[in-house]
Amino acid sequence: MSSARGFLCGSFSLAGRAAARRSLLLCQRAAAAFCAPLGLPLLGGAHRRLLDPRGLSPAARCAAVGRGSAGAGAGPSAPRRRGCGGLGGGAGGGFRPSRVAVVAKTTRYEFEQQRYRYAGLSEEDLKQLLALKGSNYAGLLERHRIHTKNVEHVVNSLRNERIEVRLVKRREYNEETVRWADAVISAGGDGTMLLAASKVFDKSKPVIGVNTDPERSEGHLCLPVRYTHSFPEALQKLYRGEFRWQWRQRIRLYLEGTGINPIPVDLHEQQLSQEQHSRAHINERFQDQRSDISGPHLLPVRALNEVFIGESLSSRENFKSCKPSFKFSLHRASYYEISVDDGPWEKQKSSGLNVCTGTGSKAWSYNINKVAHQAVEEILKIAKKHGSLNTALDTEIVQKVTNDYNESLLYSPEEPRMFFSVREPIVNRVFSSSRQRGFSSKVCVRSRCWDACMVIDGGTSFEFNDGAIASIMIDTEDALCTVLLEE
Repeated sequence: MSSARGFLCGSFSLAGRAAARRSLLLCQRAAAAFCAPLGLPLLGGAHRRLLDPRGLSPAARCAAVGRGSAGAGAGPSAPRRRGCGGLGGGAGGGFRPSRVAVVAKTTRYEFEQQRYRYAGLSEEDLKQLLALKGSNYAGLLERHRIHTKNVEHVVNSLRNERIEVRLVKRREYNEETVRWADAVISAGGDGTMLLAASKVFDKSKPVIGVNTDPERSEGHLCLPVRYTHSFPEALQKLYRGEFRWQWRQRIRLYLEGTGINPIPVDLHEQQLSQEQHSRAHINERFQDQRSDISGPHLLPVRALNEVFIGESLSSRENFKSCKPSFKFSLHRASYYEISVDDGPWEKQKSSGLNVCTGTGSKAWSYNINKVAHQAVEEILKIAKKHGSLNTALDTEIVQKVTNDYNESLLYSPEEPRMFFSVREPIVNRVFSSSRQRGFSSKVCVRSRCWDACMVIDGGTSFEFNDGAIASIMIDTEDALCTVLLEE
């Protein structure tokens, strides 16, 4: 590359101004052709050569995967903050896409229609069935109409600006649509935003969320609620550069070990029960006919919120077999070994493991770890009883301690680190939990489970049973480009 640049740029001293412009253009095109692939996650052969696991112990393989990822995400390779992959915008210029894909959520009303379509139900039959389930047909229809109206507002606003729009639903949203678009807009809530982000691997492609039903959806990942009904104002801010790019870090996963199956199951599409979920994974495994032992596979997903690992069966229920003295239980604690930041492996039993990003620290992870006002008050009373606390215990101090602790669980979506949480750990002389939660740069998990899954952002699941090893980490090359409008 440097020799080509020297050859092209050396002509400046020999040519006139017009020739210099032509040479400069050639330089820019050559540089663009060389650098464009660097905006994508490093997949395939480069990582496989770096992460050759043959002859290594599981701990050594886990460490090797971590070194490969850290090298890819550190130093000059980290994404630049001046704009999404050279698109400009924020603090220096506007962003005006030519083609936009709008990903619209499937409303509950649409879901119920699709669910019973093959049963030949009429609209009146559907209304009666929903009533039997305790659902309000009129309410579902009204929420559907509100969502549809707001989606139309977004689409019409884009088309009024002469932007080409492709409106798609979950089943129609694919990699080809992402390649076609200059930007992706999710029209729904946080779940739709997670869906829209799941297929975007190009960090130069912005993903923008619009909350189409603010009364029923929190929309943490979406634009402020007022833009739901005034989307042209949001577009004008984009054009004028009145925003900044926000690079939300995402988690990547490597899967290796015995009998692994790197084929994902779409939980939203399947709407599977526990039995169906397990059967779907088994069918995929037999259809794939993969070898028993496999090296690290970079999974084809990135987690914007969190990764959860745990047994599929979580409800306790005893059944008697034909032998009168034998019972078996459907409740299974999740059994696994865990290594944090290349530390020693530790056997654990719990109700599951959650690993989140800064984006996900406001979601499930927060609700797993937050403490209630009542718990803090009781702990402080015990501390005061033992003479360790001289402060008067009033509502204000209890609330302040509660808020300070809960706020410590949150961190910026742009920070390249993870927060892991062991849910309800079982601690005894066999199993330990030296760290129930904490920040980390890498988490490795070896499964000892029977019917476990590794679930990404609540929508995509991978089989994760005895012998499988997952390496969980953040690579800054996987960051998702989103926007923060100036208020």
